[in-house]
Amino acid sequence: MRRLIREDGDAIVWMLSSVEVSSALARLERSSRGLDDLLSGVRRDALDRVRRCHAVTLVDAVRQRAERLVSVHAITAADALQLAAALVVSREQPETLEFVTLDKVLARAARLEGFPVVGV
Repeated sequence: MRRLIREDGDAIVWMLSSVEVSSALARLERSSRGLDDLLSGVRRDALDRVRRCHAVTLVDAVRQRAERLVSVHAITAADALQLAAALVVSREQPETLEFVTLDKVLARAARLEGFPVVGV
């Protein structure tokens, strides 16, 4: 993932992706004793990388698509927002944009929506 972000200066993320990253790292910190120093650096690095990406901020357009996505795919609301943001950016032409994820469920939904998926 680091390589993908480093090599792609035009990486695009949903505007609240930093919250998802923070949440995942906080869960890891709570379950991992003795890694505080390491995880602190990982948190800074991960959030810095997310913040260097272009953020999708079209909340109403993303919300409308996410509402449809949760009704047709077995994905969480957070995943639906990520996928909806990609649909907005691609102007409903998902084949024109690579969707990057390590989540198999989200990858399946993205493929069904027509995105080429990278990462899984």
